[in-house]
Amino acid sequence: MTKIIDGKVISAAVKQRVADGVKELNAKGITVGLAVIIVGDDPASKVYVANKKKACEALGIISEEYALPESTTEEELLSLIKELNSKKSINGILCQLPLPKHLDEKIIINSILPEKDVDAFHPSNVGKIMIGDYDFVPCTPAGVMEMLKYENIDVEGKTCVVIGRSNIVGKPMGMLLLHKNGTVTICHSRTKNLKEICLTADILVAAVGRANFVTADMVKEGAVVIDVGMNRENGKLCGDVDYENVKDKASAITPVPGGVGPMTIAMLMQNTLTAAKKQNNCKE
Repeated sequence: MTKIIDGKVISAAVKQRVADGVKELNAKGITVGLAVIIVGDDPASKVYVANKKKACEALGIISEEYALPESTTEEELLSLIKELNSKKSINGILCQLPLPKHLDEKIIINSILPEKDVDAFHPSNVGKIMIGDYDFVPCTPAGVMEMLKYENIDVEGKTCVVIGRSNIVGKPMGMLLLHKNGTVTICHSRTKNLKEICLTADILVAAVGRANFVTADMVKEGAVVIDVGMNRENGKLCGDVDYENVKDKASAITPVPGGVGPMTIAMLMQNTLTAAKKQNNCKE
């Protein structure tokens, strides 16, 4: 019987843990604050930002939203980030991506203080993930690891295949599995014999951004399949995995929606709490 890994249940457990942690800090007179910056009118970004705000309110985290017009200059955005870097009540700063084309994402990300970079995109935090000595991890890979832990799926000694090499998911995902003693292969658009490589996977993570890309003939019997994809096909949300045909081959699988998706915001809340603890010299 295939185990359906329920992201709603696991994210609720993470959020409860965060809410308890926020209450503990509040009892010591410490508030937890997250600033979210959004530039322009991207509809998907607006939905994400609204969801983040809602999650903050539910967990007792103070949420400050900065909605800037599309015409905002790099200088204006950097000036706001500088202000938030020095603002004591703000523990985490998140700049919603993608940014309008005239703004350099690299410059913007690098201007956020590493200790307030709750997305873990700053080169300093990326480097810490590489050596295994990190405070924050990008929220989606962190969510995947939380799911595996919750379901008691041991990574050690397993063959792990990650499809996708983005800085946000694929690369950090590979490193986190490696830190848990998995044997990791990262595949991408130039990989030869992709199907054969996927068939070796005990744990298969699909983060390629193409609807139903992973088909049943790419999945080993009894594999754990984690679907990070979020695509729209015929007006419906679907993942990178052909769920209906793959689920009977897998020992465990994440659905879309309701799988990895809910974990991303939960782990952002966790990162914000961690940042507040670090900045106030509170033990984890």
